[in-house]
Amino acid sequence: MAESQTLTIDGTEYKLDALSETARQQAANLRVTDEEIERLRRQLAITQTARGAYARALSEELPQKH
Repeated sequence: MAESQTLTIDGTEYKLDALSETARQQAANLRVTDEEIERLRRQLAITQTARGAYARALSEELPQKH
């Protein structure tokens, strides 16, 4: 027999099959938005790394101060 999936909110565990359809949809919405936030964090890290590389490359191309 398969175990019921659970969701933990604010330290309380809930069985998904005991929640209303609206509550399950909101939980799904939270999961999707959490995944998007994580994707954006990774994209930001990549972009910040690229920016640092571009800044270093620019610095190397600038005339030297005397």
